[in-house]
Amino acid sequence: MARIITIASGKGGTGKTTVTANLGIALARLGKKVLLIDADVAMANLSLILGMQSSPITLHDVLLGEAQVHDAVYDGPEGVQFIPSGLSLDNYKRVDSERLAGVVSQLSDKYDFILLDAAAGIEKNVLASLSASEETLLVTMPTSPALADALKTKIVAQRLNSKVIGVVINFVMNEKGEISRQEISSILELPVFGSVPFDAEVRKSFMQQKVLPVLIRKPDCPASLEINRIASRLTGIKVQDAPAEKKGFLSKLFYFLGKR
Repeated sequence: MARIITIASGKGGTGKTTVTANLGIALARLGKKVLLIDADVAMANLSLILGMQSSPITLHDVLLGEAQVHDAVYDGPEGVQFIPSGLSLDNYKRVDSERLAGVVSQLSDKYDFILLDAAAGIEKNVLASLSASEETLLVTMPTSPALADALKTKIVAQRLNSKVIGVVINFVMNEKGEISRQEISSILELPVFGSVPFDAEVRKSFMQQKVLPVLIRKPDCPASLEINRIASRLTGIKVQDAPAEKKGFLSKLFYFLGKR
């Protein structure tokens, strides 16, 4: 049976969807069978990050009862599978998000992990995502507004019987005024699964002619390495940090010494 985890934030702009996409790829690279579901039925963005914008059958169709869930599952990068959400505003108005739990339950015996990318806030669609999952992983930034919204989301998830397992701190710049990892853990009363640094390579991944998740485009950058550590914590499988990068550094060092 799959571990069904909603990735939630409360506040928009925390990088939750980017974390979801790359975490799914990291889990797949550890040998896990992974399904990503874009549960943000109003503002679907996960397909953009995965480079899969042209999927004809979507979660909208399934929730409207116009398609079977298995017809909406697509092969994504690095072996992950993916259910996109639709971009039609007309369909969004008609979607019954309360059917999401039933849709997810049909797939739970086929995967090791099912990750639901929830919308920001705590409106109806978010509640449906939290209700459909057994666990919730929060994503926040080290700022007061983001942390306040994460705390609200935690309370809502618990009321819906979704176990909040931890928090990922994103966009960490180690600047004065940021809330520390220890403070965030204390305020939320949750373990910190990872602190993903602010990394220009993540932004560059959206600016390529072909959009690719940063874990694929730049696997040795700081953000990718931290996502790998989060996947390791979720699975209990140890990962090694960037052997290629270390080799490159040593090669440069030996070359420099040889020139002397």
